[in-house]
Amino acid sequence: MKYELGFIGTGNMGGALAHAASRSIAPDKIILSNRTEEKAKSLALSLGCAYGTNSEAAKECRFIFLGVKPQMMADMLGGIKDILAQRKTGFVLVSMAAGMSMEKIKSLAGGDYPVIRIMPNTPVSIGKGMILCCADSKVAPEEIEDFKKAMAFAGTVDFIDESLIDAASALSGCGPAFVYMFIEALSDGAVECGLPRSKAINFACQTLIGSAELVLKSGKHPGELKDAVCSPKGSTIAGVHALEKNGFRNAAMDAVKSAFERTKELG
Repeated sequence: MKYELGFIGTGNMGGALAHAASRSIAPDKIILSNRTEEKAKSLALSLGCAYGTNSEAAKECRFIFLGVKPQMMADMLGGIKDILAQRKTGFVLVSMAAGMSMEKIKSLAGGDYPVIRIMPNTPVSIGKGMILCCADSKVAPEEIEDFKKAMAFAGTVDFIDESLIDAASALSGCGPAFVYMFIEALSDGAVECGLPRSKAINFACQTLIGSAELVLKSGKHPGELKDAVCSPKGSTIAGVHALEKNGFRNAAMDAVKSAFERTKELG
């Protein structure tokens, strides 16, 4: 095959994954295509990749990333399914469409093809992302390993059962938006208390980074770590009380649940 990876759709997520992939494999083994040709061309030139049409990506690639929105998937796959049907060499479809099952992708593509379903998040653009994955039985073990290698510079790659991917996507896929809102809110509170905005944002970010790392590296439950910061009659427990009074946990749980329900609707 001429290319190892093809990206059909080079929006925020497809473009970020192409960036990461170009650090794992030779950029000239990657081809990009997009509805707006100039967008694919610009990104390809910056990465040293090839650029072309959806048809070229469908015909010449081992892994074909389908980086379009769920509501656009049927039209896009309809335009390349005849090419896929004529392929003489093996390939894997890699879908990042929220809520769309592997069986649905196969149906729209017109064949029982190997499919990897993924849900990355925006931090893949700096190599700190989370890529949730599931693969059907037609994807060979060596293909899964090669896919992991291609995504190594995007962040953490975790394969789970497809029955769990929508729930996981509501957390890690949508979660960055919730985290950004929390950072902004913490910063606003600090600014109200007199801290300069730039300092407030920096301190809030570093606090989240360090706290998350401590959870991962200590192996302790977040509640235990929270209790360790809350001294009797101290300032931290007063802040925790304020969060609870205003429904902080309930709002966070509702955010994930609402995102999950919408993901199911999109599929």
